[in-house]
Amino acid sequence: MSKWSLCMIVKDEETVLRRCLESTGSLFDEIIIADTGSSDLTKEIASLFTDRIFDCDWQDDFAAARNFAFAKATGDYIMWLDADDVIPPGTLKALEKKKTDTNGADVIMLPYETAFDEDGKATFSFYRERIIKRSPQCVWVGAVHEVIVPFGNITKLNAPIKHLKEKGYDGARNLRIYEKLLSRGEILDARHMYYYGRELLANGRYSEAEAVFSEFLARDDGWIENKLDAARQLAFCRRAAGKPGELDALLSALSYGAPRAELCCDIGRCFYERSELNAAVFWYRSALTAGTSDEGFISEECKGFLPCIMLCLCCYGLEDIKKSFLYNEAAGAFRPRSPFYLKNKQFFRDVHGLYVSHDEHNADTK
Repeated sequence: MSKWSLCMIVKDEETVLRRCLESTGSLFDEIIIADTGSSDLTKEIASLFTDRIFDCDWQDDFAAARNFAFAKATGDYIMWLDADDVIPPGTLKALEKKKTDTNGADVIMLPYETAFDEDGKATFSFYRERIIKRSPQCVWVGAVHEVIVPFGNITKLNAPIKHLKEKGYDGARNLRIYEKLLSRGEILDARHMYYYGRELLANGRYSEAEAVFSEFLARDDGWIENKLDAARQLAFCRRAAGKPGELDALLSALSYGAPRAELCCDIGRCFYERSELNAAVFWYRSALTAGTSDEGFISEECKGFLPCIMLCLCCYGLEDIKKSFLYNEAAGAFRPRSPFYLKNKQFFRDVHGLYVSHDEHNADTK
């Protein structure tokens, strides 16, 4: 059986660190904690699980901090977690099995779930390089949005890690790091240009973000998934700034390949807001049948609940009450405790006398 190391970088994580480490069970042969300057009980909590706790000088460089921690590891494989991550029981069981036979994997990719509905079901996820064979290629790069470039034999394992954030997020931190790099004259590669645009957008600097996304999309070396998302983010920049061209930006994404469900929903929203309901129906229906990809960011909502709830509204506006009702029931199958679904359900019962239980409604809403 291979030996596995867990490496973490932490700072002031007393509220979540115990939860994270308790979720790891007995999976790891060693746990390495790199503390970048905690002033709370983080180190004391970490000491309940490991004696391999190191002080790490923070230099506004996440890759440097992670490489510091990885350099302390002695295992055959190294896994990373953030303090507000949790390994669910099912994932822990899958990883314990994988540890007995890694099948020659150099990089094991796991889904990272970062947003959840009212029942705790993931609504947003993406694959990350999570467990890496210790080797010369096992090196983090990027001061922010750091990454280990996958190499060798890459395995995807459908065993998600949950990101359950408890404390507030410094939304300007990543942007400060990027601007520090740029002030030193550093040139961003395609990947970091994309993420720089996202950070500008997250901080409400829409015109600057629009310019960065436009520049990124003009490059030949951007990853296709990043380009698909960048077109959507470009559209959002124009929308947020009250500029024209939102729909043009979304439609430009079609030049990169078959549309993902997320893009179909964005286009559907544009037509819905223009009261062009038949066009909106087309795109929301397309979202339900769009090809899926396990690359890039994945919004589960856009593959089921969101298009169904919007088709409910569109069909009601088109005076097809029964179809509107059925689409609401379809939305409820995805999220039975959604307040939107429940409010609609009550409306159809009270106003139109329509009601059906979930086991009864297998109606075709196509």
